[in-house]
Amino acid sequence: MTKDEVLAEFKAAGALLEGHFILSSGLRSPNYLQCARVLMDPQRAGRLCATLARQVKARMGDQIDLVASPAMGGVIVGYEMARQLGVDSIFFERVDGKLVLRRGFSIDKGARVLMVEDIVTTGLSSRECIAGITEEGGIAVGAACLIDRSNGKADLGVPLEALTRLDIPTYPADQLPPELAAIPAVKPGSRGLK
Repeated sequence: MTKDEVLAEFKAAGALLEGHFILSSGLRSPNYLQCARVLMDPQRAGRLCATLARQVKARMGDQIDLVASPAMGGVIVGYEMARQLGVDSIFFERVDGKLVLRRGFSIDKGARVLMVEDIVTTGLSSRECIAGITEEGGIAVGAACLIDRSNGKADLGVPLEALTRLDIPTYPADQLPPELAAIPAVKPGSRGLK
């Protein structure tokens, strides 16, 4: 899929929003990608993840034993990527501010794990998930996401395969451009939910 085709999928789902958004990272942005709207259609999710899985296989071959994702954003895309890759899927949940495995999930020592996320902006959740994979005894062999909105700038410590990369501006709250500062901020992400 080309960048335009991926963005067309997001637009068709009503998932490319404009306004003043507080991202999970705390940064502000005039655009928000609501991946949940894209992934609510199983056919669309399948198409997007099938394309991403082909990219991952071309880069990593059959070097993946397991897919792990950070909750909430990565759960659906992680599950669908695991299905496409023919491996199991697990997810990390935030407990007392730290991503941990629950629900009986575990990682076999030495398992080759692909970290899958919906969107990467700063890479914070992705790096936390990768650290969790390592702490559990797995080997993070790479990462994948639908959208890399850092446009390749986020360093996850492992190779990142993205369906597409975008350069969407982000700003610290105290450095907003005037047009963004004039709009009330909305926080649509899941980090910090109790």
